[in-house]
Amino acid sequence: MLFIHELINNEIISVTFIAWFIAQILKVILTLITDKKFDVYRFVGSGGMPSSHSALVMALSTAVGLKKGWGSVEYAISLAVAMVVMYDASGVRRSVGKQAMILNKIIADKHNHKSLKEIREKRLKELIGHTPIEVFAGALLGILIANVVM
Repeated sequence: MLFIHELINNEIISVTFIAWFIAQILKVILTLITDKKFDVYRFVGSGGMPSSHSALVMALSTAVGLKKGWGSVEYAISLAVAMVVMYDASGVRRSVGKQAMILNKIIADKHNHKSLKEIREKRLKELIGHTPIEVFAGALLGILIANVVM
């Protein structure tokens, strides 16, 4: 029971999830503005503006730096993890999304090719990764939220 109490009252965890939550809400709002539709899936989905992964890890890293010190081992570890997550979001996961677009087009065009008629796969998810600007915006959001909340 003490563990749950400490977990709930952990400032760093709270800041981290506040940043994630705000980034996800912003995705819904921006989709509403740009696409003129309310897409609740944007709240739980990956990809899009701003990167909630980047907001989460940079809020974590900034909160650790503010609480433990910029020269601490904890800050160094959290910053390294943040860099890996943000690189992955704009690199590997973005490439996977581009490949999904190409494969979806091939599957959609299968009716023109007898050899591809057997493919019965559903459409692959295309919005997986982030552009560098989405990652940067998420990182700035995380830093801002950590500085405001801490």
